[in-house]
Amino acid sequence: MKKIIEIILPKTIDNSIQGSKIPFYVFAIYAIFSTVRSCIHIFSSDGGAGSIAGLDLAVSGADGIIFAFALWGSSQLLFAIIQLIVLLRYRALIPLMYLMLVIEILLRQLVGIMKPVTFAHTPPGAIGNQLVLPLSIIMLIFTIWSALKQTNKTKSSCS
Repeated sequence: MKKIIEIILPKTIDNSIQGSKIPFYVFAIYAIFSTVRSCIHIFSSDGGAGSIAGLDLAVSGADGIIFAFALWGSSQLLFAIIQLIVLLRYRALIPLMYLMLVIEILLRQLVGIMKPVTFAHTPPGAIGNQLVLPLSIIMLIFTIWSALKQTNKTKSSCS
C-alpha cells in the first residue's frame, strides 16, 4: 500500500513517467478535450446551456443559468491548465491527476442526483461521464500496476 501511495503522491515530482506511457497519451487527449470544453462554456453566447445541454433558456433567470455555465467553464479551464502543466512539466503526477479526475466525475454525478435538472436531451457531458469515469479508473489502475511492475523489475535486475 505504501508503494501505491508513493506512486500517486511521489516524493520527487519530476517530468518522468513511471511504467507504461499509454496513460500519459490518454491523459493528454483528455486534457486537450477538457480545455476545449471549458472554452465552449466560457465563450459560447449561452455557455452551452441551451445549444449543447438542451436547457430551456426561455425562462426567467436564464441569464443566471448562462452565468453559472460560464463560471463552471472557468473552473474547468483552471483544472485543464493544471492538467496541461502536469503533461508538460510534472508527469510524475499523472496518477494523482487520474485520481482527481475520478473524484471530480463522482462529485458531478452526486450533484446531479442531489439537484436533478430536466434536459431536453441527454447532455454530452453526461454521456462523457459514463465513458471517462471507467476509462479514468482503468488508467489509474494501469498506471499504478505498470509503475509497480517497473519498480519490481528494476529491483530484481539490481539484485
